[in-house]
Amino acid sequence: MGYVLFMLYFDVTMPVTLFAVTLVAILLDRRVEGKLKTSFEKKEFHTSDAILFMAMIIAIVSAIVFAPQMAILVIFLFSYSTLLFTVSYVFSDMQKKRAQLFCMIFIVASGLAGAAGFFGLFPESVRFSGTLAFAELAVCAFFALMYEQYGSDVKKRWYLAVLPPALFILLYLAYNGTGLWFPYLFNAYGMMFAVLVTLYLGSLFSWRNVLIFAGLLTIMDIVLVLFTGVMVTAAKQVSGLGLPVLISLPTVPLIVTEWGLQYMSLGLGDFFFAGILATQTFKKFGKRTAVLSVLTMSLSFAVFEAFLMNYQWGAFPGTLMIICGWLPVVAGKLFAGRKTSNNRVEELGQK
Repeated sequence: MGYVLFMLYFDVTMPVTLFAVTLVAILLDRRVEGKLKTSFEKKEFHTSDAILFMAMIIAIVSAIVFAPQMAILVIFLFSYSTLLFTVSYVFSDMQKKRAQLFCMIFIVASGLAGAAGFFGLFPESVRFSGTLAFAELAVCAFFALMYEQYGSDVKKRWYLAVLPPALFILLYLAYNGTGLWFPYLFNAYGMMFAVLVTLYLGSLFSWRNVLIFAGLLTIMDIVLVLFTGVMVTAAKQVSGLGLPVLISLPTVPLIVTEWGLQYMSLGLGDFFFAGILATQTFKKFGKRTAVLSVLTMSLSFAVFEAFLMNYQWGAFPGTLMIICGWLPVVAGKLFAGRKTSNNRVEELGQK
């Protein structure tokens, strides 16, 4: 008698990461929403704005497929740097001791990055210039520290907001292509940008607009991934430059192929999508329902991911995987709320 051994592949890493990143976003949202709304002058998307935003996403994704690599590199580095500067500037009116600690972090980070590169991680061609660039950033952070010590008021400071994007650009230019950038710095910045984009743009959405946005984005993702393949081509082109447009982690349990460890990837747009759904659920139904929705979104993603791994499906719309976990929680909450409301009306009628 013969036996057929069937190996069921599944992954824990990416669903847990989706849960953790989205949970961090909803927990931080309540603390930072006020300041971020002030930066937008408390504006919110209208339905037409949500549709226009969707059209812009389609246009950008389509343009990436045909754009030269250098243009893509410049645009994304500028966009990431602008996001880091803007968010840092909004919160740069910190107390003096926190500002000093902030400067110290960048002095230490720049010093360690420069030293690590000088002693072997930099390519030979950029060893001198890379070390010098990190040393200059450390010196700038030191001068900012001294200024905070002797003369700064508690207000928004542009010189503090410059430090995060400067460090990001230097790390990318110096370490891209090395073992330090991928997977460590690549994924660390990917998670950071996923949270920052959710917090930054989340303040623009209302409950009504997020429903419209979620429906349109899911439809768009299905078309661009399954039918045209444009989204897949664009993601490969951008991630090939080492830009943190997705999070890519080895599976747990480990799966070893002839090319090495198997990695699973999820785009920052999918993290942003889950974050927007969760933060709006928090505002509409409260913390408990929001955390439950994050859990069900992660579980739904895990089930879809296991199916794709076992049947070698290839690319699949992440938004569809996520929204299938979110909809049952929200639908159940809306149904329960409507049932409670009807019961109250009946009770008032009887009285």
